[in-house]
Amino acid sequence: MPLNEILSAYPLVFVVIAGVVGLLIGSFLNVVIWRLPKMLEREWRVQAHDMLGLPTETPLPTYNLLLPHSQCPRCGHQIRAWENIPLLSYVCLRGRCSSCAAPISKRYPLTELACGLLSAFIAWHFGFGWPACLALVLTWGLLAMSLIDAEHQLLPDVLVLPLMWLGLIVNSFSLFVPLNEALWGAIAGYMALWSVFWLFKLLTGKDGMGHGDFKLLALFGAWGGWQILPLTLLLSSLVGAVVGVILLRVRHAKTSTPIPFGPFLAIAGWIALLWGGQITDFYWQFVGLK
Repeated sequence: MPLNEILSAYPLVFVVIAGVVGLLIGSFLNVVIWRLPKMLEREWRVQAHDMLGLPTETPLPTYNLLLPHSQCPRCGHQIRAWENIPLLSYVCLRGRCSSCAAPISKRYPLTELACGLLSAFIAWHFGFGWPACLALVLTWGLLAMSLIDAEHQLLPDVLVLPLMWLGLIVNSFSLFVPLNEALWGAIAGYMALWSVFWLFKLLTGKDGMGHGDFKLLALFGAWGGWQILPLTLLLSSLVGAVVGVILLRVRHAKTSTPIPFGPFLAIAGWIALLWGGQITDFYWQFVGLK
């Protein structure tokens, strides 16, 4: 029996495979989350030197998603293959470097675990087929950009824009929504937050959000159509407000302290893409209008 028929006939097998693949992808996402902002910073510095006509800096060593090989940030110990097995290596090493015993950040196993669980859930939700495979790619990208934004307040175009275009390409085959809904969803998503940004700036003279948020909402419009945008904005605003209040109390932060909006937008958009129709129908039934 071909593999695709096995995965279709036995959904649990597909769920398990997706979970294991998700763990492996989560390990790679840790590299992306750590290195991509540094790679972009190096690129921006080179561009700034060129634009300003400054002397060329000494060429820096190769630094990308593949090289140099992963190593302990404290002692430089190169991570061996068995030390890079998702979750298991962290448990076996008891959360410490095998060379200098420095603590390993809990972010690494938690990212791997989150990616594995989300991947297994996507496989269970959609079942084997193209929607599940493409939703996995979207989920992995959203997880990476959310964690980058949470740490650096940056939504890299190199992640957001390809996923936005992928959504439009996918829906040219009407996989999630018809192409016209996806196209206008991308336009409406971008313009909605772009308008809020400029209105806030005209009233206060300050930037209320980053430009990456415009593109991220456009991404969800491209995948789920314009219909999921109101729910995405509502959920992200509610979650952002609650988390903001908690952070203000727990960290004693000031109201002017910037809080990245990307993670809340990513969570809300992911939920709206999977259950937007059901949530909207439930709401209308609840208020007695349907």
